[in-house]
Formats: sequence, C-alpha cells, structure tokens
Amino acid sequence: MLRVDLHLHSHFSHDGKSSLQQLIDRARECRLDRLALTDHNTIEGALSFVRAAPELAIAGEEAKTLEGEVIGLFISSRVPPFLAPEEAMDLIHGMGGLVYLPHPLDRYRAHYSEHRIAELAPRIDIIETYNPWCEADANRAAARLADELGKVTATGSDSHSAEELGRSWMEMEDYRDAGDFLDKLRYARHVVTASSGTGRRA
Repeated sequence: MLRVDLHLHSHFSHDGKSSLQQLIDRARECRLDRLALTDHNTIEGALSFVRAAPELAIAGEEAKTLEGEVIGLFISSRVPPFLAPEEAMDLIHGMGGLVYLPHPLDRYRAHYSEHRIAELAPRIDIIETYNPWCEADANRAAARLADELGKVTATGSDSHSAEELGRSWMEMEDYRDAGDFLDKLRYARHVVTASSGTGRRA
C-alpha cells in the first residue's frame, strides 16, 4: 500500500516555508510514498520536484479561479490563475490530469457554493473531504456533498512546511497512471492522526 499526500506546498508558494529537499527528507522520515506538490498558481516547483524525485513526486498546482480554488494533479504545465472554473478544469483534463477540489466549503478561503459545486460536478474528479485547517463543519459538509454527487474523496494535509507532513494521508494501492490512480483512490483509506490540524491556520 502507498501512503500518499495529495495537497501540500513548498517555498514556491508565497506562503510555503520548505525547500524541495526538505520535503523529500521529511517524506522519507515519515514514510510517505507519494507527494502531490500543489503550490499556489505555479507549477515551477512541482516540475523541479518531479526531476529531483520522480519516484516520490506527483506534479500539481493549486490555481485560484474567479470563484474558488482548484487543484490539478498529474499535470504538465501551468494553469493560469483567475480563469473561470470551467476553463481551469478543462485545461487540467486537457493535459490528462485530474481535477481535485480543495477545502471546497471553507468559509475562510476562496470557495464555491454547494449549488455551484453541483453545477461543476461533471468536471470534478476528487473532492477534499478532510483538510486539517478547515472547521469540522466544513469538512463534514464537503463529505456529505461528495457522497451526494458520487465523487471520489480525499484527505489532504495542506502542509505549508515540511514539519506538517505525516499528520494525514491516503493509503491506497499502487497505480499505473492518472486514470488508474482515480480508480484506486475511490477505495483508499483516509488516515488522520491526533497531531493533524495543530500549529497553523491556513
């Protein structure tokens, strides 16, 4: 089984604190097998990460749209910020990537309404149902909505420093490509430790 963190940031994000090497070292320390580097509005760090640690890295980006934020996983080029959500999601799929909706109902960060998420559902592959920096009610509401929409769910650490890695992750079978990853993620185990959500407010 693989231990996978699907949502984290490096110093390529304006609010990230850790270098790529620090993330690599920390992943080895806490036995994480895959890290999806999803820096804000840039893929530069993720592409460097893939070159530095191809066995560990999943290339991603967290792009701010004209509404909420969207993560592209398994992508190969930047998703520009401030696009319409539909346009950003179509760009991700055009690269063969997966559309991941982070902290979808967090009132403290850019987010979509439940009605809007339902409208966008045909373009969404994965909904984050546990983010350690969200209020519990927001996570529960995301889980209910994902269930109603029949979407694959994920836990993401949303780490902004290497020290935050290893507090929550997904446990899943190995995969061949992005499509197989999505199939395996549907049956993955969400792991949340007692230290998750302590020490930082996103």
